[in-house]
Order: sequence, then structure tokens, then C-alpha cells
Amino acid sequence: MPMSSSKAALRLSENMDGDGRITEAGEARLITTIAEFADLARKAKCVELMPFATSALREATNSEEVLTRVRASTGVDLRVLSGEDEARLTFLAVRRWFGWSAGRILNLDIGGGSLEMSNGGDEEPDVALSLQLGAGRLTREWLRDDPPGKRKIAVLRDWLEAELVVPSKTLIEAGKPDLAVGTSKTFRSLARLTGAAPSAAGPRVRRTLTSSGLRQLIAFISRMTASDRAELEGVSSDRSQQLVAGALVAEASMRALSLDSIEICPWALREGLILRKLDTEPNGGGPVAMPPVEPVGRQHEW
Repeated sequence: MPMSSSKAALRLSENMDGDGRITEAGEARLITTIAEFADLARKAKCVELMPFATSALREATNSEEVLTRVRASTGVDLRVLSGEDEARLTFLAVRRWFGWSAGRILNLDIGGGSLEMSNGGDEEPDVALSLQLGAGRLTREWLRDDPPGKRKIAVLRDWLEAELVVPSKTLIEAGKPDLAVGTSKTFRSLARLTGAAPSAAGPRVRRTLTSSGLRQLIAFISRMTASDRAELEGVSSDRSQQLVAGALVAEASMRALSLDSIEICPWALREGLILRKLDTEPNGGGPVAMPPVEPVGRQHEW
């Protein structure tokens, strides 16, 4: 269990100009936040950082410049994970959580900028995909109205269905899963809103999300404003704006893969990174080997 946990929602993808460059304001906020977290880590006597970044900085056209300035200003060397690495590391965490008896696992993870999908019978998935179907991205591109209109939701549903035809076929061709799993805050929130146990019940309580429950939930939350959704149990104000888009991605993914229900796993990318480090280094010591540089969109995980 973590000694402590702290998060900051940066919304970097909302701080990009027309050329896909992170703005000066977005960069300043990133640097300030990283400096604050690095200071927290030092005060907590953390001897090693594992700073990583994902979608938004991965796609920013000025990511290298931003990363260089982050390093110069904070001393923190952010490493950016590729989408495929995100999918693989998250899959590792899911495998370790459920164990070998789970058989072949199919995992879905909805982030702010991307959707990761993986399928495999070992600790390394046979297929690991990353699609630009994140909840934050789709909210900005499709659901700007609050609440979103019925027509926009219907069109987005059709578009998602078309986008998932090839990826879902690739995923299923790897082998029929014995267990379908969902990771990420989006899936946890959706499960909670459809009747799963609250986080206070502990991580080991079984939680599931059904396709029928999800459809009913979408009909309900799509008529609400973001501020009203933020009042729902288990939904933060940061997540309330992109909850509808996240629910539509979950629904489309489950439908494309013919999944009636999925199990919710409390472990995801952060745990996968830690597990990979422990696996590859004696006594978990020394610098962790990570993919080449590129940057984050969701939030920093420390």
C-alpha cells in the first residue's frame, strides 16, 4: 500500500495551440507542479523518483523543448511512455493482481488522451494497442455542450463503433479471453455509479461493470450538467466533465468485443511500472530502464 498519495490535474491537452504545441501557460503549470511534487518526495525522504508522462506530452509538437526546460528548472527527468508501453505495463499489473488462474486476460484502460487495449495469456500481452480515444480528448472534440446533446451522443456512438472495428478484431484474434478487465479511474467511477462497492470497502472487494448497467447510466448522466455529475458519489469535479465521453468509450469497447461485463482491477499503469522495476533490477535498486523520452496528459504519477 502507498504511504501517501497526491494528485494534480494539469489538463495539458487543453493548453495546446493550433500547432499542437504546449503553451507557455501550460508549460509553466507543468514545471510548477513537478517542482512541488519533487519537493514533497524529498520531504517524505523518497530516495528515488520514477517520473513518467503519457498521452498529451507524447503528442505535443514541442515535447522535447518542454522536457528540456522541465529538467533544467526542476532537475526531474520526465520520461514519456509510448501508448503500447502503457498497455503492456498496465497488463502486467492486471496479471499480477488476478494471478495465473485467471487464464487469458483482455484489459481495457481509458485515459484522458487514449484508450489502451491488451490481450494475453502470459505476463506480456500478445496484443497491446493504444488508440486516440481518451475521455478528455473526445469531450473536447465532440461534447463541448453541457449537457451534451442527444444528436452529438448518437453521432459519437456511431463514430466509435466504426473506429473500434479493426482494433477489436485484432484483439480477439489473439485468443478468446477467460477474463475481461477494466482499469483506470473512469472504469472505477462507472462501476461505482452502477452499483459497485465504494472505495471505502477496500481494494479486494469484487467490482464489476455490466453493459446493461452502463447503457442505463449513460441515459442518465448524459442529461446532466458537469456540475451535477460532480455531485454523484465517486465522481470528482475534474472527472465530471469527461465522464459521459468515458462512458461512451467503455460502452463502445465492450460492445465491439462482445463483453457483457468486465471486472474492475485496482492496479494499473503505476503499479505496472513498479512491478517491472522490481522484476528487472536486483533488490529493486538503481535507475529504472524506461522507454525514450516524450511527455503527460493525464496527471503525474510518482
